Amino acid sequence: MKKFLAMLLCAMMLMSTAALAATEYDVTEPITITWWHAHEDQYNEYIDYMVNRFNEENGMGITVVPQYIGNYATIHAEFVSANGDDSGASSVPALVSTNTSYPAQYGSEGLCEPLDDYIEAYDYDVADFGEGLIASTSYDDEQICLPYLISTQVMYYNKTAAEAEGIEMPKTIDDMDAFLEKATIFDENGKTVRYGTVFGGWDYWYYEMLFKNNGVETVLPDRTTDVNSEKSVEITTKMKEWIDKGYAYYAYGEGASGNMRNLFIDGGAFSVFHTSSLYGTYMDRVAASANPFEVGMAWLPGGSDGESFKSEVGGAVVFIPAKASQAEKNAAWQFLMFMTSPEINLYWSDKTGYFPTRQSVQGTPEYEEFLTRKPAMRDIVAMSAWINPRNQDPAYDSCANAWRHALAKIFNEGAPVQETLDALAQEITELLQ
Repeated sequence: MKKFLAMLLCAMMLMSTAALAATEYDVTEPITITWWHAHEDQYNEYIDYMVNRFNEENGMGITVVPQYIGNYATIHAEFVSANGDDSGASSVPALVSTNTSYPAQYGSEGLCEPLDDYIEAYDYDVADFGEGLIASTSYDDEQICLPYLISTQVMYYNKTAAEAEGIEMPKTIDDMDAFLEKATIFDENGKTVRYGTVFGGWDYWYYEMLFKNNGVETVLPDRTTDVNSEKSVEITTKMKEWIDKGYAYYAYGEGASGNMRNLFIDGGAFSVFHTSSLYGTYMDRVAASANPFEVGMAWLPGGSDGESFKSEVGGAVVFIPAKASQAEKNAAWQFLMFMTSPEINLYWSDKTGYFPTRQSVQGTPEYEEFLTRKPAMRDIVAMSAWINPRNQDPAYDSCANAWRHALAKIFNEGAPVQETLDALAQEITELLQ
């Protein structure tokens, strides 16, 4: 694999320098640039590999300095703040990783450098990502960012227990009742000792397809909402029933992410709604636990019609801030080509649970060897045609977070379903206006 990766890197570097005529996007002198990212400590080894390789081999005097800012919400807040700083271009980094939910907002506000001219100048093969990912990283027919580490929503489950207890993963939302009844374990006092599943309530993205696959949209194309529709009330009421019975847990508030992961790893949950990007992390942590088991990964339950099995693109995209200097933009583009190359795409997929999104990678011997070590990924990648772009309304993230908080009031505080969703619909209408 190392030989394969080295050949790809050399080819890319040659294309970006000697093979192309000089353009206004060339790097003409040594420069140091900063890249803001949200990678936690477990990814430090992979960041060091990628950045060190580029710094040592780019041949243009570019030095990339990675800087961990925090989670995606923190990066978003810091980036928006930096753009409001009147001190000049120095207030923003040269490159930013962000969640797939933010590009529409940034595009509408002109905060991203349009990449089409760079793509043309360097003959960058953006088509290798496929139409879905191109649509997910574009705004108003302009490419404003590139896919970097792409994931989708999945259910992780205890495959060892599933085989021993004859538990089948739910194919549709209508299968959830029987699934949860069988997957949940209570003690002699009726207390839950193993939840059938956990919903990641700190991020609406993890479970929103239960609603979307059944026709409920937080923001509709005409910029209205149906969060208080009959179907939305029905699904919300059903989720509340699962939680009240002790079948499911809504992980919300401080420490929610760690609580959910630990419940699953320690056997306190049969399954969790999470991101495919953590497949490697779950495998490693479960293997090192007191009671290891085989980690399974299943597609999300689809709609009641038995035909709707959509998921959404998640993970990280990368963009160049419009406010950066041209010299910074040029250097950032060189690193951007490298970090989104087939080489690095396969490297990150191999080390984590992110998708091998480059079509040129899929089908190679290296890719097939990767699947032998991470077999659950094959079934998820096979469903990749069902992965859709995120809602592109600039206000969607704000509206969906308002919905997430409303669900927490219903599930964790006992707020009435219909009245709470009616108030939410009014709040979303005001946000959209």
